[in-house]
Amino acid sequence: MLEDKSQELTPISKLGEFGLIKHLTESFPIVQTSTKLSIGDDAAVIDSENQRVVISTDMLAEGVHFNLGYVPLKHLGYKSVVVNLSDIAAMNATPTQILVSLAVSNRFPVEALEEIYAGIALACSKYKVDLIGGDTTSSNAGLVLSVTAIGLENEEKIIKRNGAKPNDLLVVTGDLGGAYLGLQILEREHSVYLANPNMQPEMEGYDYILERQLKPEARTDIKKKLEELDILPTSMIDISDGLASEILHLSDQSKVGFNVYEEKLPMDETTIHTADELNLNPAMAALNGGEDYELLFTISSEDFDKIKNHPDFTIIGHATEEGQNNFLIARGSNQLIPLTAQGWDAFLNKD
Repeated sequence: MLEDKSQELTPISKLGEFGLIKHLTESFPIVQTSTKLSIGDDAAVIDSENQRVVISTDMLAEGVHFNLGYVPLKHLGYKSVVVNLSDIAAMNATPTQILVSLAVSNRFPVEALEEIYAGIALACSKYKVDLIGGDTTSSNAGLVLSVTAIGLENEEKIIKRNGAKPNDLLVVTGDLGGAYLGLQILEREHSVYLANPNMQPEMEGYDYILERQLKPEARTDIKKKLEELDILPTSMIDISDGLASEILHLSDQSKVGFNVYEEKLPMDETTIHTADELNLNPAMAALNGGEDYELLFTISSEDFDKIKNHPDFTIIGHATEEGQNNFLIARGSNQLIPLTAQGWDAFLNKD
């Protein structure tokens, strides 16, 4: 859990709840002009400056969303922020503030929480968001992290899930499936370690997919790139639960179907090679893996020429009329395979 096992660790009880909050948050700077009152009062105050306030929250629970057997605490803190900022980016808004709440058992010393908050601080610095509040409480089970993210944007620029129209192009940022394959490698090496603690983990060559799992990034940069291309998406969602699942969300909310081309799915070479090594279909990893935190959106077909050769975007399909359902067009055979949501569901997955 902590790298230096020899240091004397501080029990949380020594600081108490309010002392702990002050200790963990007193070094966080304020960078957003919209933050008028931050940590230290009963509530924070935000001046939205006549923009709409966009809010999202996510909870990460030990044993469900992460395994501390191989997830560094600093990475956990960073990722807990990123997964929430990704939701703000998916609304085409700019993230500005976060609130962080922790439920933690007495097996965690203060130094462990310092590691988590070091990751949170790194994310705040990178994405220029302010930590403005939260809570800490005790837990009889494992560690639970809850982060709420706040963003601002003008009403006319906010993108929802319900605006896709037939013939709109379906576009994805970045590449897919890497986070899932990174998780498979971490789980494999952790199982080997549990069976024989003397065995050294084999992580060489997997750097990219391990980072995709342990330290993902939110695509807050996409908003500016689309503005530079003079493109306003008609619908948008972030890819947290798997591409297929997110496509079905857009389909349901927009009342359209989608055709997705397997050969168009963007995947990194490391993802493909690792899938082959593990006897997995890389396309299935891209469709159902989850945790890529890329953005999936639709644009008018009239914007095709603006985006067709851009390195950050891949057109993977198009919207069809309502009632035509959602299909994967298989590579080579052009077989229509019905899309089903087999990605992450916290209440269904038992892994």
